[in-house]
Amino acid sequence: MAEEDGRSESSNYTSEDEGSEDYRRGGYHAVRIGDSFKQGAYVVQAKLGWGHFSTVWLAWDTVHSRYVALKVQKSAQHYTEAAMDEIKILKQIADGDPDGTRCVVKLLDHFKHLGPNGHHVCMVFEFLGDNLLTLIKYTDYRGMPLSKVKEICRYVLIGLDYLHRDLSIIHTDLKPENILLLSSLDPAKDPYRSGTPLILSTVISEYPSPISPARSKGDDLMRSQKKKVRRKVKCAAAATAGSSTAIARDTAASEDKGDSKAVNDVGGGEAQDGTSQGHRRGSKATRKRLAMEADLRCKLVDFGNACWTYKQFTNDIQTRQYRCPEDHLALMMELLGMIPRKIALGGRYSRDFFNRYGDLRHIRQLRCWPLNKVLMEKYEFSERDANDMADFLVPILDFAPEKRPTAAQLLLHPWLDTGPQIHEPSLPQSNKIQPSAEGPAEKQGKEKDEREAMAIGLGNITIDGSTKLVKDPQPHSKLSKVNIPASTQ
Repeated sequence: MAEEDGRSESSNYTSEDEGSEDYRRGGYHAVRIGDSFKQGAYVVQAKLGWGHFSTVWLAWDTVHSRYVALKVQKSAQHYTEAAMDEIKILKQIADGDPDGTRCVVKLLDHFKHLGPNGHHVCMVFEFLGDNLLTLIKYTDYRGMPLSKVKEICRYVLIGLDYLHRDLSIIHTDLKPENILLLSSLDPAKDPYRSGTPLILSTVISEYPSPISPARSKGDDLMRSQKKKVRRKVKCAAAATAGSSTAIARDTAASEDKGDSKAVNDVGGGEAQDGTSQGHRRGSKATRKRLAMEADLRCKLVDFGNACWTYKQFTNDIQTRQYRCPEDHLALMMELLGMIPRKIALGGRYSRDFFNRYGDLRHIRQLRCWPLNKVLMEKYEFSERDANDMADFLVPILDFAPEKRPTAAQLLLHPWLDTGPQIHEPSLPQSNKIQPSAEGPAEKQGKEKDEREAMAIGLGNITIDGSTKLVKDPQPHSKLSKVNIPASTQ
């Protein structure tokens, strides 16, 4: 059972950091601010995040004078193999999208790094901003206007259509945390806009091989590496000195203006009810303003669990909360109606959950709450907005895989027709037509995929996380639980 501070009995760390127990042979590499990688090509500036497989760092690319995200994988053999599989997929994604317009993150470089805990595969990505979960938190879980939700949907669907139709790649772990905005919500946290000085270190973080003799020749090599780093550092500093000053000046001016607006949003030093305004309330107003003013262009990231439609690495895909249909059968039926008998009885574990009539074995009474009613009664949508949104979402959640629309078909749905887009994503000509015409070979391949999916069982026939609204005890948290669903074909 989780403790009140967010820690569990089996762990001595919170979800905010990765703890210390995995900093050992086969585990994480101990990265420090100022460390350099690949003979000084990348200098670590700050920590961005972590996962079970890796830690992620903001780094300065001294060769191209740009910020990048540096992902450092754990060193055990199975993590290395997983990283190499990810790199194969990422290289295919990058090769098919040289201009970076298909709404999927771009791999820039990869290499191996030797540290005290072993050899670590490192991947270098374009630097992006905050994820959609952070955006949701900035709104205090009260959601975004529908027009903005539709804009985000368009980018997500363009990315999925590229992966599915052009590359036959399935993400398998689609969720708000894995969709990143192109820029940071808070200018003060954006390294380009904040004017934060670069950390240009001459530290060589490559770990010397234990079999290398500690002789003067090795010392000469280390000195030579340090000289290389110093030269690159000087070039980078010269290239960025002028622009950093300008960025810092512009950012300071915009932040001054932004701070005054934040105070005005809450009525100066006092709230409207006369109570004194605390720092937290001012921050809330500022965060909400930043969320509403955000550039919503975004990209799909984290392909650590991705696979090809014709080559699966594992049957256990998708975060449990977004997986279907096990664990969720009753809730799904309450929202979408009864599962067709053919679907209910077509999986390997069907008899554990359903009787021969297709009814649930262990739950007799369902409290049906259709999606349009959920949107109206819980999230206070108007009837028209609720019906329009349900018309878009319900086909995505169809129990029968073959009936679900593709990402390309969803992009043509009238619900997404919000008028001129401020940032129109690039879409190849082939993606702008209805992809309904299929040749015999395509039809046969599709039918084969569906038969194989059915053979795997109910737990694996749905891909890329169709999700649903969950009843929670926060009746006024508009759209707090509405996650952007994805096409599953």
